[in-house]
Amino acid sequence: MQEVPKGKLLIIGGAEDIGDPQKLSCAQEESRNFQSFEVLQELLPDNSKADYRIEVITTASEEPNEMGKKYQKAFERANISNVGIIHISNREEANAPATIKRIEKASAVFFSGGDQFRLSTILGSSQLMEVITRKYIREPGFIVGGTSAGAMAISSVMIYEGDSHKALLKGTVKISSGLGLIDHCIIDTHFINRGRFGRLAESIITNPACIGLGLGEDTALVIYDGNKAECCGSGMVVVIDSKELGHTNIAYVEKGTPLSAENLTVHLLTKGNGFSLKERKFIPAKKDMELEESIRSH
Repeated sequence: MQEVPKGKLLIIGGAEDIGDPQKLSCAQEESRNFQSFEVLQELLPDNSKADYRIEVITTASEEPNEMGKKYQKAFERANISNVGIIHISNREEANAPATIKRIEKASAVFFSGGDQFRLSTILGSSQLMEVITRKYIREPGFIVGGTSAGAMAISSVMIYEGDSHKALLKGTVKISSGLGLIDHCIIDTHFINRGRFGRLAESIITNPACIGLGLGEDTALVIYDGNKAECCGSGMVVVIDSKELGHTNIAYVEKGTPLSAENLTVHLLTKGNGFSLKERKFIPAKKDMELEESIRSH
């Protein structure tokens, strides 16, 4: 992707708060950072717009109708009633003129959770994705969001299979092409709750040109200009960088053998922290910088 995108990406680690106080997770209830509807708020317009429309694409889900209703109700709680649900189950539907027309008029597109491999194989290189990509690159204010599988599929390189408990054994994690909205990143979700550090680490060791983004639940990265990422939500994002990777045995050990790696760099991002994907640089939260300055001045 050569042009600097004028739109923004919202990648969510799954289990995001949907504005329903009866469905708060234990982590959300205990978190000092918890703010109701904070993550999905990033899909809403800065200013009230009567024609603002969100299209929720439920292709990844095995229960698309239920999934669609879930997000319609969620956005209604945020006073957004202009929400459409699109379930695309095959390549023909992904190229249908009526579907393309809806995307052309959309202000934001949101990919639900489910199966990222189904999502990427049905929508990858389709006319629908061509329109979404064009709007993301050229239209200021256009937003592409995804949660869980919908977030994992947004990158060019995607994990589609891999047992967390067997990760870091050579050949355990399977990689394929994603939807291609962001390059040089591999995204994993439900990262803390499901113990997926090993899975993402193996992916990055295998693909050292990429940065690993491990998104916790009810936690997201908002990515501007295809580069600057800012963390929001109640949890944590783990960034794994193999730019300085030294020794690794991955090139010569047999399949199923434990992997070794030297100089993997890990960053932990919480609310307000940022990360420059191109420069591979951690950006402290403004409030943290102000606090440090206040402490030094005293």
